[in-house]
Amino acid sequence: MVKMPREFRYRGYTLEELLRMPMDQFIKLLPARQRRSLLRGLTPEQRKLLEKIRKLKRLKKKKGEKIVVRTHCRDMIILPEMVGVTIAVHNGKDFVPVEIRPEMIGHYLGEFAPTTKRVEHGAPGVGATRSSMYVPLK
Repeated sequence: MVKMPREFRYRGYTLEELLRMPMDQFIKLLPARQRRSLLRGLTPEQRKLLEKIRKLKRLKKKKGEKIVVRTHCRDMIILPEMVGVTIAVHNGKDFVPVEIRPEMIGHYLGEFAPTTKRVEHGAPGVGATRSSMYVPLK
């Protein structure tokens, strides 16, 4: 038996229904923190990012190429109209490309661009202190 991939749904609505839905109705579907943030309005940086995404989506329809939007706006909530766009989110050092998928709706952009790396210690090298130079023979 072949398993068909499940259709994406956010709180019972398909992506097409979410795209057609008015913003105030979509906001009611979000968790409390995101709902409160969007009800207070978008910051100027978030508004600028959203306008840039809308503009590039219109251009993308004409040309059909992959476009990357760079931003420092880690607190932007992912909206249905952002799906399919690649956004390079700044993590404090460089820009991490994030391909927006339907499952990311309602999350913050910053969640997908970690600011810290895992620490991986190497062997003690030249200039190490006396105590840290000790390496057991076994």
